[in-house]
Amino acid sequence: MNEGRKLKHGGLWTLLFTVISLAWVFPIVLVVINSFKQKAYISKNAFSIPTGKAFVGFENYVRGIEVTDFFASFGWTALITVGSVLLILVCTSMCAWWIVRVNNWAAKLLYVLFLFNMIVPFQMVMFTLSKIADMLGLNTPWGLCFVYLGFGAGLAVFIFTGVVKGIPVELEEAAMIDGASVPRIFFQVVVPIMRPSIVSVAILEAMWIWNDYLLPYLTLDLRHYKTISVAIQYLKGGYGSVDMGAMMACLVLAIIPIIIFYLICQKHIVSGVMAGAVKG
Repeated sequence: MNEGRKLKHGGLWTLLFTVISLAWVFPIVLVVINSFKQKAYISKNAFSIPTGKAFVGFENYVRGIEVTDFFASFGWTALITVGSVLLILVCTSMCAWWIVRVNNWAAKLLYVLFLFNMIVPFQMVMFTLSKIADMLGLNTPWGLCFVYLGFGAGLAVFIFTGVVKGIPVELEEAAMIDGASVPRIFFQVVVPIMRPSIVSVAILEAMWIWNDYLLPYLTLDLRHYKTISVAIQYLKGGYGSVDMGAMMACLVLAIIPIIIFYLICQKHIVSGVMAGAVKG
């Protein structure tokens, strides 16, 4: 009796989560469908399958790539994302290790500041940030990587400190007795144990940076550098007109790389976040 009730409840939960999953996936499917339609048909019936005159093949993709200079924007976006994620991973993992192992008042204060960084709304600092970025010459893709380091460090340090607390200090002491230097202890002893959490943080930070619009728009010199999210906005014409077909096509091209990256690494997300949460 109890087994039958459990199976029934399990089936209901499966059905519920299936419906929720479809609701999340549906907007993406809708964007893909409309990327093959003529502009007029997108406005008339966005939910219909493109057939007949409504179907334009890859015309929207070609036009979107040409108008937005998509490949250049793709390159800058990839550079900013990869550079920012690498900078975040290296700096915050070392910082988290130092915070846990030193564990004095300065380390605790620094940890609190990182947590505070997670709760400060971006809107409070965005205008000041834009001015400071121009003054310091951070309005380039390389400078933007350091800006992302500041905004992404809070979550990364929070997760990494929880992981480091679960690493037995005896492993590091044994390596030190064997003559290992501090950098070697970190990169050859600590980092391999932290690998699941490093992958998790990399996924979360990469998805945020790749899709971000506001920070590149406020920081970058748009005369020379545009990310994909910024470049797509240039499909808007005068008097509020928007080339919806080309915009949908560019959105599809923009989300494909990050979806592939997520699918490859998704198995590490839960294990990595839980590793940082249990001891944190």
